[in-house]
Amino acid sequence: MEPEHKTSEAHRTRIGVLYALAAFFMWGLVVPLHFKLLSSIPPLQILAHRIVWASLFALGLIFAFRQWRQLVEAVFSGRRLLLLALSAGLIAINWLIYIWAVNSGHLVQTSLGYFINPLLNVVLGVLFLHERLHPAQVAACLLAGVGVLVLGISSGEMPWVALALACSFGFYGLVRKVVQVAPLVGFCIESLLLTPLALGYLAMTFADGSAAAFQGQIGLDVLLVLTGFTTAAPLIWFAAGAQRLKLSTIGLLQYLAPSGQLALGVLAYGEAFGWVDAIAFGLIWMALAIYTVSALRSAPAQ
Repeated sequence: MEPEHKTSEAHRTRIGVLYALAAFFMWGLVVPLHFKLLSSIPPLQILAHRIVWASLFALGLIFAFRQWRQLVEAVFSGRRLLLLALSAGLIAINWLIYIWAVNSGHLVQTSLGYFINPLLNVVLGVLFLHERLHPAQVAACLLAGVGVLVLGISSGEMPWVALALACSFGFYGLVRKVVQVAPLVGFCIESLLLTPLALGYLAMTFADGSAAAFQGQIGLDVLLVLTGFTTAAPLIWFAAGAQRLKLSTIGLLQYLAPSGQLALGVLAYGEAFGWVDAIAFGLIWMALAIYTVSALRSAPAQ
């Protein structure tokens, strides 16, 4: 018979894995499919609706989980509010690029961006947090850089969509790492900071007759409202999983999301993926494998 603490720890891990899998399944398959269904709407309008409905969804969760006091404390903390305003701007840029890329036939590039992101996080940690790299991690970053260069040289231009997604989300993660606030509270404040701009823009679209929402297409309206759920839910599930799992486990599972995006882009939507792309992605996957093995070996036992 297993000791009680081992049983409870195993249960905690299983729950954590389920939360993490749900988050990465949403990011890898459900979210891009969701935005594909909204491809008839301009990306900026989708973004504005995403912000507004995510704010309402997050506020509902704040009151449901009784975290309104933490919300008020964070709002009245000048430094934290300033940092969250910065992170809000970064995540809005990331969302807009992602929405445009998905609906413009660039799912392969979005997947590339999120494959690059973990390695970019390593570089940002060195530059801004004075973290130290193992030789294997240096090799992984250089190998990923070669992969990006291969894509750039073969196409005649750098994969800007992938790089913009990786950089905006990388710097977003950096800011959120240094601001001391609970995940749900931070996400709610970010959404609320962006909401006045989103509402102002949506008001303009209704005034000039260019609004896509609430024009009698109920299915479209429902899809726009659901952007609040598909935005907030995976972030919350990810935070719940991260609290229960080792960082190395989360690091391994996070590659499921861009893998899903890549499969959707190539298999479902017929995006181009030639031998040069295969070489470049192969180099980046090798880099991720080197980085992951290095992280697993250096991770403290728990």
